[in-house]
Amino acid sequence: MSAQGYVILTFRFHKENKRWTASCEELGTATFAFSISEAEKRLKEAVGLHLNTLEDVGERDRFFKEHNIKFYHMKPRNTVTISAPLNQEVFVKPHIQRVSGLVAV
Repeated sequence: MSAQGYVILTFRFHKENKRWTASCEELGTATFAFSISEAEKRLKEAVGLHLNTLEDVGERDRFFKEHNIKFYHMKPRNTVTISAPLNQEVFVKPHIQRVSGLVAV
């Protein structure tokens, strides 16, 4: 049975010289840009492509299980808080990603 829902992912931003590197800890997806907002925009696009590819090849459910990514049937409330920045060059933040086509477990 397919279901639509959400996952919570962790985005990490790290400043290296004049660029910001952005990565999703759970997926291992990463990108960079000269501003945090552009890095976040690019990371959201990359995460969407990563999740769509996993779904296209029929591997998303397995990947989620192996990486302990929890599927939520309803959008989680934004109750997760992270003190940011960890220092002037690194910070993390939660990201709620909508997903579809998952097998409800």
